[in-house]
Amino acid sequence: MTDAPQALTPTQLGAYFAFTEVGSLLRPAVERQLRDAGSLSYVQFQLLARLGDAPDGSQRMTDLADGVVYSRSGLTYQAQLLDQRGLVTRSPSPDDERSTVVAITDAGRDVLAAVFPGHIEAVRGLLFAPLSDQDVDDLARILGRVSDHLRAAPPRSARRSRAER
Repeated sequence: MTDAPQALTPTQLGAYFAFTEVGSLLRPAVERQLRDAGSLSYVQFQLLARLGDAPDGSQRMTDLADGVVYSRSGLTYQAQLLDQRGLVTRSPSPDDERSTVVAITDAGRDVLAAVFPGHIEAVRGLLFAPLSDQDVDDLARILGRVSDHLRAAPPRSARRSRAER
């Protein structure tokens, strides 16, 4: 006979529902802002932002996929769309011919510069406005801990392939 899992406490259930509701309400508003300001999907923005933060403006495609927790094939498609717009370039890795390196272009940096002010305003107004600085510190600490826990056993899209280990 299989034991039934222990039920969530009312507090745990409330926290879970609040967390999923916040994500469900926040993401469409952020996506709308990104689409309106830069004709970007959420994933395309994440890709450009990560490249913009990289010291040399480039990363291997597998590292990008792991960072944004997106399937490698899906990210390849998104990078292709950005490449067609001239926002990134893709090239074989000089270190590993099996890898592709994606680099942000000046046009990509221009799109980020156009999108960031509204993006920051949307995130600040929708997510952080009702929180105190201490609440934000607590939220960052708590979500960081959960992220670390989830990444200890990441979804398939975020795991390194056997060839990369």
